[in-house]
Amino acid sequence: MHVTTEQYDLIIIGSGSGNSIIGPEHDDWRVAMVERGVFGGTCLNRGCIPTKMFVFPADLAEHARHGERYGIRTSFDGTDWPAIVQRVFGRIDPIAEGGRDYRHSLPNVDVYEHSAHFVGDRELEVGGQRIRGNQVVIAAGARSYVPDVPGLDDVPFHTSDSIMRLPKLPEHLVIMGGGFIACEMAHVFGSLGAAVTIINRSHGLLQAADADISARLTRELGDRFDLALGAHIDRVRRTADGVAVDLTCDGGPRTVEGDVLLVATGRIANSDQLRVAAGGIEVDEFGNVKVDAYGRTTAPGVWALGDVNGRHQLKHMANGEAKVVRHNLSHPDALRMYDQRPAPSAVFTSPQVGTCGLTEAQAAASGEPYCAIIHDYAGAAYGWAMEDTQGFCKLIGDPRTRTVTGAHVIGYQASILVQLLVQGMHLGNTADEMAGQVWIHPALSEVVEVALLKLIEAFDEHDAAGE
Repeated sequence: MHVTTEQYDLIIIGSGSGNSIIGPEHDDWRVAMVERGVFGGTCLNRGCIPTKMFVFPADLAEHARHGERYGIRTSFDGTDWPAIVQRVFGRIDPIAEGGRDYRHSLPNVDVYEHSAHFVGDRELEVGGQRIRGNQVVIAAGARSYVPDVPGLDDVPFHTSDSIMRLPKLPEHLVIMGGGFIACEMAHVFGSLGAAVTIINRSHGLLQAADADISARLTRELGDRFDLALGAHIDRVRRTADGVAVDLTCDGGPRTVEGDVLLVATGRIANSDQLRVAAGGIEVDEFGNVKVDAYGRTTAPGVWALGDVNGRHQLKHMANGEAKVVRHNLSHPDALRMYDQRPAPSAVFTSPQVGTCGLTEAQAAASGEPYCAIIHDYAGAAYGWAMEDTQGFCKLIGDPRTRTVTGAHVIGYQASILVQLLVQGMHLGNTADEMAGQVWIHPALSEVVEVALLKLIEAFDEHDAAGE
């Protein structure tokens, strides 16, 4: 049977950051937008935005529990979970629907609301039709990884896709995994009134972070939640009230029971579902689409951005890559490169974590000289006023160039404080230049100022020692 192939100037797979590629310069292009799910991608619908809308009330609840410490009579009196869910998705869902309606309204854009896969060179099958583009942008994102655990297929469980739309707050949430999703969801559900158990095969949470950050976060969340670390899951089984996880950890065999199970064991690129090999597109050993510095895949005319290429699973980095690809589509003789600077990131648990650049382990493994210092929040006036015992700023720097090569902050508003360091790192400033501005006293930002001064002192000591 002959199958007609629709021809397009541009095909975009994924309506997250890929949605921002279409601009006025494409008004005379014939464009196909392929989106099998809800418009707006992971960030808008089940990632960054809704999670932070849950984190904010969780922070309020956590603060309310501890007012007595400061002479304030506050208390946490419970959660109206349906009202929180409605507040979040009552605002988000119309945005997603509005984005979908807008794309449908454009005369030069055809929207395909089906799954797609490659069948040839820049050619896809989508919803029983075949489409081919002069250029194709893969912005199809990633999905939750579900490990092969005995019994898991036979029990009800949630991933980050569904956990925030639960009809009621769990009594006991069991979380499988110890990365950023696990830590953020533990904070949300634990602060709002659920008991939480985190099961993690590693002995610390947030293992990708600097070791000192991981250790401090593990300590702090260990004070709030039940942690089963160094755990091997033997099986998962259904119970009358929910699920049970049989595991073995350092303390021996153990069973954890709860009414809701969240699987938060990482994310994998959607390249396999797109069958990219049929389009001549190569992936790495993790399934990430290989790209060069300009966003080009191994197939001519095909680009990849965002989570699917595995460079950074971060929305702000995907947005930056979308801007680059948008330019490169129309300017083949003046290509721009993806941002090669260290990617900043934050984890919105409590305490928050903000980071950019090398960990100390990475600096040590490089074999190059480095200096590392830690400065506690309590060592600055505002941190002292807060009686903070959690937070610190850790800096790693190159004594030869006197630059900051790694910035790691844990504590109150760490996501904001680390940005002060990201700015200097990305602009190429030395630690001396970064510290040389006038810092407002007694703002919490003085934590960063004093940390920089400590790093400068470490540089000077390194120079004096002739190392």
